[in-house]
Order: sequence, then structure tokens, then C-alpha cells
Amino acid sequence: MTNDTDLKPRWTWLTPFNMIAGVIVIAGIIVTLIRFTQGLASVTRLSDYNPWGIWIGFDLMVGVALAAGGYVTSSAVYLFGMKKYHSAVRPAILTGFLGYFFVVIALHYDLGRPWRLPYPFIVGWGTTSLLFEVGLCVALYLTVLFLEFSPAALEWLGYKRTRELAHRLTIVLTVFGVVLSTLHQSSLGALFLAAPSKLHPLWYSPYLPTYFFVSSVIAGLSMVIFEGALSHKAFHDKMSKTYLEEHDPLTLGFGRAAALVLAGYFTIKVVGLAADNNWHYLTTSYGLWYLFEIIGFVLLPCFLFAVGARDKNLKLIRRTSALAVAGIVLNRLNVSLIAFNWHLPRAERYIPSFMEVIITVFMVTLIVICFRFIVTRMPIFYEHPDYTEHNH
Repeated sequence: MTNDTDLKPRWTWLTPFNMIAGVIVIAGIIVTLIRFTQGLASVTRLSDYNPWGIWIGFDLMVGVALAAGGYVTSSAVYLFGMKKYHSAVRPAILTGFLGYFFVVIALHYDLGRPWRLPYPFIVGWGTTSLLFEVGLCVALYLTVLFLEFSPAALEWLGYKRTRELAHRLTIVLTVFGVVLSTLHQSSLGALFLAAPSKLHPLWYSPYLPTYFFVSSVIAGLSMVIFEGALSHKAFHDKMSKTYLEEHDPLTLGFGRAAALVLAGYFTIKVVGLAADNNWHYLTTSYGLWYLFEIIGFVLLPCFLFAVGARDKNLKLIRRTSALAVAGIVLNRLNVSLIAFNWHLPRAERYIPSFMEVIITVFMVTLIVICFRFIVTRMPIFYEHPDYTEHNH
């Protein structure tokens, strides 16, 4: 007779995901050791002409934008009273927290002397510096996200009194988070106002802070839909009945909101183009690339979101969210890398090294690993039975 334990699958940790993630993590650790023992020059193609590379363009600019789902969802639920989307708050907060946490981790790779990262808050306050404002807001908002996420961790740990205290701070933390997000999301765009001669005129505009903030709302809405669709497939068994019931209305509501915000974003982009009288650049090669971004990743997802919301086509909305997320990635890379230093000869243009790409993929993989670890253990997609009456 066969023992029941013999029928259990062995080596279940040798899944395709774990094997791929393992290879990426090992490669990331090796490049990390090279970076911090031999310096920046050993792993990057950064230069005086190109001091910011993919670690800033993608890991920071894109990372902060895609982590906006936290403040977008929490403000919708707690400030605008959309309680029907309550079940989406914890996944969005967790995604935002992990996004900002690894933005800070990735920033250490880009700094020549990473141990000096806290210096602006200790040695001297550069209150007239945009970078100081961005750094301060990101540090404070990361703290806010940690506190907003803490009730789930405290429920898992069984610290009831501490959890109650953290839960009572929800509204205050939400307001604080929205204020901080408004400041640093727009200030990331304002950083490029200092480089009018380096950034291509089609992407440079006095309205860059407004563009960055409005597009962060699009990123937040789209990322919640996109992450929710992936999580629905990967962690369906961890989701409560309430979450599953609210998932489709959330997708529909956020898809409708994304269509409206995308329409507004397209409008202000056209206004900015007209105000700067940059129409003649549209006939150049960069102009075609600009039109590709605006039409393919702003107008098209706006139209598809609107059609999906009108027809209640949830599959179309979910697929469009991936297109909108890709559009945010493209926009941030255009501003920070592709259209930056556009006037330089091709030989002097920045192209990331394979080791820079490895670190970026390493950071993304760590976010996925941490997200997977947390949602399979903590009450993220379901309510802890001991706290159900307190969560609304």
C-alpha cells in the first residue's frame, strides 16, 4: 500500500517562475557585487553628458509613476467615498509600498557615494532644490505607505492593539499621502525644466510638472487594473468572496475614470504644443516618434477604455490597461533618456550596458517575489476574520 506522503509532489519549488527568478536574482547579486566593489564605471555607460541612465529613467521615473495606484485607490475609497472599491485598497497600497521601497534601493546603485543618501536631511536642508523636495517627499511618502500597509502585517502577526492604532490613522495618512504624491509626482517633471537645451522641444514644456502629475493618475488607475488582472489569475485561491465580487465593478469604474483622465491628458498636451508653437517639429523623425507616443499610447487607450466602459467589456479594459502602462513607461523614458541630449551625435548618445539592464530586471523581479511572498501569507486579498467589522 502506498503512503499518502509518497503521492505528494516533490521539489515543488522548482517551478518555471522560481527557476527564472532564481537566475535573475543570482545575476543581480553578481552585478551588485561588481558595482559596489569596483565602482560605477565598471557596470554603467554613464558620462558627464549622460549622468542619468536607465536606473533613473526606468527604476525611478517609471517606478514612482507605476506606484501611484496606492494614493489613487486610497483617495478614491477614503476621501471620495467609493466604498465599493475597498477591497482593492490593500493590494494597491502593497504595490505602491514595494514600488517606492525598491525605488530607494535602486537609487543607491546610481549614487557614486550611496552612503550619503541621507545627507540632505542631516547635514543641510537644501530647501531651494527640487531634488531635495523630491527626496523629502519620497522619504515621507514611503513612511506613509509603510504605515498604511502595517494593519495587514499586524493582523498577520496578531498585534491587535497596535493594529487598531494604525487603523485609526487611515484618513490622516490618506490625506497626507495625496498631498505628498501631488508634490513629488509633479516635481519629477519639474526637474527637467532645468534642461531646456537638452530635452527635445516636443517633450520639454513649462507644463511638465502638470503632465507628470496627470499621467501619474493614469498610471495609478491602469496599474490597479493591470495588477488586479494578473493577481486574479495567480492568487485566485487567496481571494475572498467580497474581493472577487468587487473586482469586476472596480475594473469597470477605473477603466471609465482612466478614459476621462487620458482625454484630459491629451487635451493639455495639445494645449502645451500649441502654446510653445512646436508644430513644425512634428514633421521630423522625433516628431513621428512623438506622434507614435501620443496617438498609440494616449488616444488609442483612451478610446479603448471608453469603448470597454460603454460595452462593459472587462477583457478589453484589462488589455487596454497593459497598453496604458506601456505608454507611461514610454513617456518617462522619452523624457529622461530617448529625447534627452537629442542634439548629440549618435556615438555620444547613452545606451545602457547589459549590466545596467540586469540590475533593472533584478529590481522588478524582487518586487514580484516580495509581492508574491506577502499576498500568500498576509490578509491582502481577503479580510482577516478577527477584524472584519473594523475594516470598513
